[in-house]
Amino acid sequence: MFGSRRHALKISSAALLAMSLTLTAAPALALDKIKVAIGNPGVGETEVPDLGMKQGIFQKHGIELEVLYTQGSAETVQAVLSGGVDIGCAVGTVGALAAFSKGAPLRIIGASFTGDSNMFLYVPADSPIRKVEDAKGKTVAFSNTGSSSHMMVLEARKQFDTDFKATATGGGPATLTQVMSGQVDVGWSGAPFAVDMLEAGRIRLIMKASDLTTMGGQTSRVVTANIQDMKKRPDLYARFMDAYRETIDWIYDTPEGVKAYADWAKVSEAIGRRSLAEFLPKAAVQTDEVRGIDQNMRTALDAKYISAPLTPEQIAELIQIPPRGKK
Repeated sequence: MFGSRRHALKISSAALLAMSLTLTAAPALALDKIKVAIGNPGVGETEVPDLGMKQGIFQKHGIELEVLYTQGSAETVQAVLSGGVDIGCAVGTVGALAAFSKGAPLRIIGASFTGDSNMFLYVPADSPIRKVEDAKGKTVAFSNTGSSSHMMVLEARKQFDTDFKATATGGGPATLTQVMSGQVDVGWSGAPFAVDMLEAGRIRLIMKASDLTTMGGQTSRVVTANIQDMKKRPDLYARFMDAYRETIDWIYDTPEGVKAYADWAKVSEAIGRRSLAEFLPKAAVQTDEVRGIDQNMRTALDAKYISAPLTPEQIAELIQIPPRGKK
């Protein structure tokens, strides 16, 4: 009797072991892959995809991201239009309008930054330039054509009625090098990049983009997608935006998120916290509404990026933001 019980226990143990090995050997569910291009790493809200992947938030939504960094909005848009990537983040709204107006297969699937309190113009600490009006005849930097920094510089020239030379200098690090070496008179940046230089007194802030009356409430950067792939996988793009939003909540609402942001930006936690609070408030990184589209169109018209304003029907076609999913 006892022998038969021992035999049954052995069989049960063997069965459990076999079941365990089967479950262990079973492949994990495959994640849907999305290629993402992001302009100007280290500036503004460009940390969201990277930190969301490291925290496992995108994976939770069934997504694996492959991230490519570019030197700015124009390069990001080209990557999206060529099909080399599926999504472009931190794209200048004016650049997105220009591409769409020319028939490009590009759509806006989320706001990225509104109000542009994160962007600013600066000079070396020993520069005689104290304000934008002092830059008459000088060179003032922006990243590349159609970017939010380009829009900031064009609007600054108009608002302050100052005839300076707008000069494309590339990303934040390249611009800083040119400013500090005297090749360019006024630099551009976006927090958290160069905030530590402000803290140390090596550079001086002469204007925030939010000082511009035309930019205070408009969306200057957006998340874009290639409509050809989006039509094939609409649920995937909706899940991307849900993961993007959840990552923002984690960064702003948890101590771990703030620390991860500071580590990503390669700054101290104190400077990371200042950057989020002063230059990148959570309200500015809302994703659900592209604001100030009329002003963006006026800027695009003035710069001759578009030949005519988009119609309401065209705007509805361009802006296709997936609704928030249920948590």
